Amino acid sequence: MELDEKAEEVLETLWIRTEENQEASISSDDLEAAEKEAIEPLLGGGYITLTGGRVNLTGQGRPFARNVVRRHRLAERLLADVLGTKDRLMHEKACKFEHLLDRGLDESICSLLGHPRVCPHGKPIPPGRCCRQKQAPSAKLVSPLSQLAPGQRGKVAYIYAPESRQLQKLVAMGILPGAPVSLIQTFPSYVFQVRQTQFAVDKEIADAIYIRLVAEDEATETEKQLPGDKRRGRLARRLGRWWSRRGQPGQGADSGQ
Repeated sequence: MELDEKAEEVLETLWIRTEENQEASISSDDLEAAEKEAIEPLLGGGYITLTGGRVNLTGQGRPFARNVVRRHRLAERLLADVLGTKDRLMHEKACKFEHLLDRGLDESICSLLGHPRVCPHGKPIPPGRCCRQKQAPSAKLVSPLSQLAPGQRGKVAYIYAPESRQLQKLVAMGILPGAPVSLIQTFPSYVFQVRQTQFAVDKEIADAIYIRLVAEDEATETEKQLPGDKRRGRLARRLGRWWSRRGQPGQGADSGQ
């Protein structure tokens, strides 16, 4: 059964609220008028149940809903990392784009993006079969720093640092989205350059930095420091000083003040 856009949006809402927000079910009154029209075909297809005005996913509907969320967040990642879409337009465009990603195409895009774990808003992207099999295309658009070859260049697409200590270290180093990166060596540690500064990190940190690869003719542009880059550099230094003070007695939120 092929579902229309409104039906998929209902499934997406249900999955987020029941799986991520841990709600037992949602009220049918929470759905928009256009979405309520999709309830009947979803009931008929066995994707949802409706009891006492409460809507929930069935065992059959849950994987479909999960896939809708996955396609939406992959679309956001693609729009942000490759097409440079701004946050204000990202959700709206992703809502339309996700419906164009047929099963199989989403895996190709996921592989090209280096199997991203989170969307641009920090929400987890449900892994697909390609992620579990570590399926890789001939050329990725976005890849962890640890998987680059010496000499490859790009820009920081995003950071996936589930542990605060990793994030603290990266922020203190000034590693922010958009920063130009060039990998110098991979052994015994990962040495890379950001503008005029070189850093050496272990694999754990290198795994957390996702790089949007650039072509050779674009690579030289990553080394030019535009006015916006200077502002980001100043911001990174301020954030770095703030993070470093957090661990000192009498400073920041960790001091118990």
